[in-house]
Amino acid sequence: MAGCYCGSGVAYESCCGPIHEGRVKAETAEQLMRARYSAFGANQAEFLHQSLHPDHRHDHDVQATRRWAEDSQWLGLQIVNVQGGGESDEEGSVEFIATYKEQGMVRPHHEISRFLKHDGAWYFVDGQLVAPKTEKRDQPKVGRNEPCPCGSGKKYKKCCGA
Repeated sequence: MAGCYCGSGVAYESCCGPIHEGRVKAETAEQLMRARYSAFGANQAEFLHQSLHPDHRHDHDVQATRRWAEDSQWLGLQIVNVQGGGESDEEGSVEFIATYKEQGMVRPHHEISRFLKHDGAWYFVDGQLVAPKTEKRDQPKVGRNEPCPCGSGKKYKKCCGA
């Protein structure tokens, strides 16, 4: 038994597998988020389509989703924040970072996904990408031909900048 793609520590056959097969429903928005991530690793593009809210399926490209799932190596899921989305809620959001490798490059996908309950089942509605934080330097940038700030007396490009 292999561990589930979602990182729960539970076997796939006992975690997201039954949700993908339609034997059980996701009880929370987070559980659906984890099942959707696992669907990429397990190449369950049809589940990704079926777990979309019915009002948002009209422009979903199942073949493009399948290609992305097949062409990527899914490395891990980190749940950052969950708001609402419990068993008794009607809506919720899950902030997550899904890490995958595509064309030799490791890429993080940081998103806040919105979920709604419709006829007793959770559905993915849409997602908003979270932009990386801008980092500001504490000190001015050192030019390549300036003296190295370490005090060696060498140019930066020949010292710490090498």
